[in-house]
Amino acid sequence: MIRPVKKAVFPVAGLGTRFLPASKAVPKEMLPIVDKPLIQYAVEEAAAAGIEEFIFVTGRDKGAIEDHFDHSYELEAELAARGKTAELEAVKNFIPPAGTLSFTRQQEPLGLGHAVWCARHLVGGEPFAVFLVDELVLSRTPCMKQVVDLYNERGGCVYALAEIPIEQSNRYGIVDAAADDGRVIDIKGMVEKPAPSEAPSNLCIIGRYVLQPEVFDYLERMERTVGGEIQLTDSLAKLIDDGIPCHGLRFEGRRFDCGAKLGFLKANIAFALERGELSAELSEFLKNPSATDK
Repeated sequence: MIRPVKKAVFPVAGLGTRFLPASKAVPKEMLPIVDKPLIQYAVEEAAAAGIEEFIFVTGRDKGAIEDHFDHSYELEAELAARGKTAELEAVKNFIPPAGTLSFTRQQEPLGLGHAVWCARHLVGGEPFAVFLVDELVLSRTPCMKQVVDLYNERGGCVYALAEIPIEQSNRYGIVDAAADDGRVIDIKGMVEKPAPSEAPSNLCIIGRYVLQPEVFDYLERMERTVGGEIQLTDSLAKLIDDGIPCHGLRFEGRRFDCGAKLGFLKANIAFALERGELSAELSEFLKNPSATDK
């Protein structure tokens, strides 16, 4: 029997050094794509995939994330008094129901595997989703819903995959395919950040996972590998060795690495072009960005 996925883990303890000085006082997960912070896109994507409990693994100076998913009564009262109905709905509608958000700390920066392990008691013995908030996908069907739909068909573990230039393999977890029908990949192994000459493929995991709780048994060992950190990919590879089926999905959509400045800028442009009130003028600007306004 395939158990439903109702919990999601959001590892958000990173410092965001690539966005300094902007990220000195503002968590990188709160940086906006048009007018919504990255973390809100992730939570909305999770909810669209049927997730009902949202678990945030935070660090120091991340209080703005918790505040974002709470009511701001002074702001709401002011917007109501001014008759700003659209703005009032925008700040109220994305807040998940009371009791569905949990926050725990990653007290040391020991890697993604360690961050996921920090959520073990909140996840319990259930299958769960993991979101890397830096990865943003623009698609007709939310990326995690595509992943969860495949999980509901196949069970096991499921990961969203993307093809990358092989010279970038040392930046990602790379999978080794046993079978590939063009959409779904049966995974027989994976390796964290291999050199291009050692990469088993050019298929990387892009930050959308459905995992089985057995992964905590391996994370519990606290084995440090690449970069002296506890890598999630290493424990996922051991799940395969234990016979838990793992599948990759070539998802529909455009992926943006918002942990990098160029990816962040591209995402802002792409998402803005999807907005009716912005697309026309922005399109004109992009045709000749050096032109002066008349």
